[in-house]
Amino acid sequence: MLQANGFHVTSVAIPLTSSADDVAATKRAIAAQTGPVILVGHSYGGVVITDAGNDSKVAGLVYVAAFAADAGQSITDISKPFPKPAGLDKLAPLSDGFLLLSPEGIEQAFAQDLSKDDKALLVSVQPQTHGSIFEAKPTTAAWRNKPNWYIISANDHMIAPEQERSMAKKLNATTIELTSSHVAMMSHPKEVAKIIEDAAAGRVADSK
Repeated sequence: MLQANGFHVTSVAIPLTSSADDVAATKRAIAAQTGPVILVGHSYGGVVITDAGNDSKVAGLVYVAAFAADAGQSITDISKPFPKPAGLDKLAPLSDGFLLLSPEGIEQAFAQDLSKDDKALLVSVQPQTHGSIFEAKPTTAAWRNKPNWYIISANDHMIAPEQERSMAKKLNATTIELTSSHVAMMSHPKEVAKIIEDAAAGRVADSK
């Protein structure tokens, strides 16, 4: 949808091996762009764009059901005051500190509002994620000096919706709330694309 409306879109395949590796991959992608960049981060990707977003090319940040920590704060730190989401109990440890979400976790907690085929696709393409991401701490929070938007997933079982609302408020983000699972960009693609387009245009909604 974004490409059809004339946007140049780059998907950053972060390796999920460490926060440093993920931020470095994102910075390489930013460097390859020829114009201003809107960074969009989902889930842990919010930590990555919070750090990588300090690049001078970045014009704004869009958080999609994402963690938005401050400098020196980890996912673990900012999640302590909130209820533990059910999906976290579906994480299975692998060797060398990596994690996978069980098929049941994807089907019931990660993407419960998607079709059977889409759930099966997510199970098959799920990358291995290193557990150290939960302790990753941005060095400087880009949202403090860049325009930002936040999409809350009201039916999220991977991040407590109460925490998403709290983070959006802390960022003073232009915010919308969708009746969505953790993967709002898949269950509500039109609404998510609209927010990204608003960010690219620098539009601020009345709900801020």
